[in-house]
Amino acid sequence: MLKVLRRFLPGLEWLDGYRRTQLTRDGLASLVTAVLLIPQSLAYALLAGLPPQAGLYASIAPLIAYALFGSSRVLAVGPVAVISLMTAAAIGSLGLTNPAEIMAAAGALALLSSAFLLLFGVLRLGSVANFLSRPVVEAFITASTVLIIASQLRHFLGVSMEGATIPELIVSFAHEFDGINAVALLVGLISLAFLIGARSLLPQLLKRSGMADGLVTSLTRAAPAALVALTALAAWTLGLNERAGLAIVGELPSGLPPLAFPLVPLETWRALIGPAALISLVGFVESVSVGQSLAARRRETIEPNRELLGLGAANAASALTGGYPVTGGFARSVVNESAGAETPLAGVFTAIIILLVAVFLTPLFYHLPKAALAATILAAIWRMANFQDAWHAWKFSHADGAAAFLTLVGVLFLGVEIGLTLGVALSVGLVLQRTMRPHWAEVGQVPRTHHFRNINRHEVICSPHVVSLRIDEALYFANARFLEALAGDILARESRPTDLVLLFPAVNFVDASALGSLRAINSRLSDAGVRLHLSEVKGPVADKLINAGFFDELSGEVFLSHYAAMRTLDPKTTLRAEGMMPDKDDL
Repeated sequence: MLKVLRRFLPGLEWLDGYRRTQLTRDGLASLVTAVLLIPQSLAYALLAGLPPQAGLYASIAPLIAYALFGSSRVLAVGPVAVISLMTAAAIGSLGLTNPAEIMAAAGALALLSSAFLLLFGVLRLGSVANFLSRPVVEAFITASTVLIIASQLRHFLGVSMEGATIPELIVSFAHEFDGINAVALLVGLISLAFLIGARSLLPQLLKRSGMADGLVTSLTRAAPAALVALTALAAWTLGLNERAGLAIVGELPSGLPPLAFPLVPLETWRALIGPAALISLVGFVESVSVGQSLAARRRETIEPNRELLGLGAANAASALTGGYPVTGGFARSVVNESAGAETPLAGVFTAIIILLVAVFLTPLFYHLPKAALAATILAAIWRMANFQDAWHAWKFSHADGAAAFLTLVGVLFLGVEIGLTLGVALSVGLVLQRTMRPHWAEVGQVPRTHHFRNINRHEVICSPHVVSLRIDEALYFANARFLEALAGDILARESRPTDLVLLFPAVNFVDASALGSLRAINSRLSDAGVRLHLSEVKGPVADKLINAGFFDELSGEVFLSHYAAMRTLDPKTTLRAEGMMPDKDDL
């Protein structure tokens, strides 16, 4: 029975040999993670422009779905800051005002993200994450962090700032400046100070009192939950909403998450396709990065293609239960792992705890100040802003640095989707630009060895009539013409060449366009009385060229090693390089 289940639910492989001790650890870890996840979920839902309960709903079914299909044993799936910001930008562009329509649009966005992730997973395109270069990802996270901080000032100041870019937020703030709520600002600042102090000062104070390290860690991680309880109690006791106009969460619906398909107009589906693609890409990159780092710590591995299926299932579950796009979060995953989680069952237990909160305890959040939730977000993400990464990328490579700075400026001044699209487009363009002119080198033999190196970097011995070109890139449509021009230029500069050898040790792919160029080179060289040879061709590339009949058309030969090629085509030069034949000047 288990084998049948694992075939359709690959995430259940952890059930093999599951022990009672693991059950205890998973249960304790789930409690610690839920304490962190509940206030974060409420806060991230507000960041996404959704009712707070959407954060709770997005933290229940997705955790269970990921446990059934994902490959990481400790990854905690749910709402995260960057995806919440992207959700707010995507839904904000629709111009919706009805809360029910906004919630439906968020579900549709999650469902489309799920479709992209599942499609990539079925096609085994786990390498799709490579479309985002590391400098672009780091710049995007930094810019998104700045935008998140700026957007949360509305709750700190008690004003209704609107906008998806820094200029829009500044203009909105200027209009709302006179309406700043001093009580909201005070609550926000005290909450932020409490969270920062709980993270930096509280552990030291508790350790000095002789408290055990495990208990110190647990109390520190419970700080966000304690903040929720204390600020809600203070707002209720002092009547801050009625007396001072302090914005609070208000009434949250109690009960099970709604089970329904998100019904939105066709125009909304079309408008959300682009944002959903970007959200799925960013979410997958973040989740895989977190999963791989935790797996390395535990001496385990994760499967990127399985992660696509797991995240796709999680987003589908979120879409059908009143949530919005989710992914693996760094903070909650680290907490889950360090709290002792052994298997995905910890995530299932976490989901059950949050479900119980959603069913029975939502009235307790009525007086929770939104300023306190904003402080929770700021305390969790402010360290993610790192402008030095873009500068380091620029110093190492101007092209990568330009992509990073374009992403940074684009996100801040043009919006999340436009900025990220610009960064991805420039990254892909740089890849194409680099591969359109692949690195190549004319090589000669290093004296007294069988090695061949670049004639411009090493003292080598070259054949007077055999030209050796090493190609250091896959050959495809973007650089096929370049190879033709390169062969023609080299031969035009050489005196009386009889043979041209192309070294293919780094060529791992040849497409139809490159095959056409190789045929053109072979034909032109034959007309000029020059033979074309290949050496050190990789097996898969050789198979394709053989099947295409190119080896039969070749005017020269195919050699297993370049030394064998030179020993066959110009044995005198090869022997002289090895010191076995005197140089002409020595005679």
